[in-house]
Amino acid sequence: MAFETTENTDEAFAAIMAHGLTLPEAWEDHPWGETVLKVRKKVFVFLNGSKPGVFAMSVKLPRSAEFALLHPFASKTGYGLGNSGWVTCEFNDGNEIPVDMLVEWMEQSFTAVAPKKLAALIPES
Repeated sequence: MAFETTENTDEAFAAIMAHGLTLPEAWEDHPWGETVLKVRKKVFVFLNGSKPGVFAMSVKLPRSAEFALLHPFASKTGYGLGNSGWVTCEFNDGNEIPVDMLVEWMEQSFTAVAPKKLAALIPES
């Protein structure tokens, strides 16, 4: 499967944020000084685009965590979240960033934490 990519971390952050906000009842919040997207009161993606030239996101991947962790840019999320299927992906400017794949993973995370009626609105990828 081919994915659209970018090597610009600002573009990746903007694309992920823009798509995430189109998901049902998704909204941006800033707990703990982090940028997150939530559905209702639950975080479905942590985003870090505040460091120049760095983009990172953490998502819950109940179906794809094992596959995601095969990629060199992915690792188990800290704070014990990795034990619950959360994966962090980190990129620097100049790295190839598979934006489409990250969008799919963000949608999977959304469906994992959203109420069932909202999760059902997202086609399974």
